[in-house]
Amino acid sequence: MTTPEPKREDEHPELVERNARTGLWLFAIYCVIYGGFVGLSAFCPDIIGAKPFGGINLAVIYGFALIGLALALALVYLAFCRRPHAKSGE
Repeated sequence: MTTPEPKREDEHPELVERNARTGLWLFAIYCVIYGGFVGLSAFCPDIIGAKPFGGINLAVIYGFALIGLALALALVYLAFCRRPHAKSGE
């Protein structure tokens, strides 16, 4: 006796659509924050070169924050997409 195969994501287009929309929103958030980094670097090099914490310039701090933000957003995406979706008509 075999166990039934679990349903794949492509069998739930509404789930795929919701996950894609979530991913695009999180990507847009990241792009805006990254754009701030690029904008500061291009147009305000004196601000991005400031050393607010123990001799480490803002560019390094902002860069590490971007890496941390990417990981945090990935975890948010994972948590959101693992939530059971509302079942309509099942």
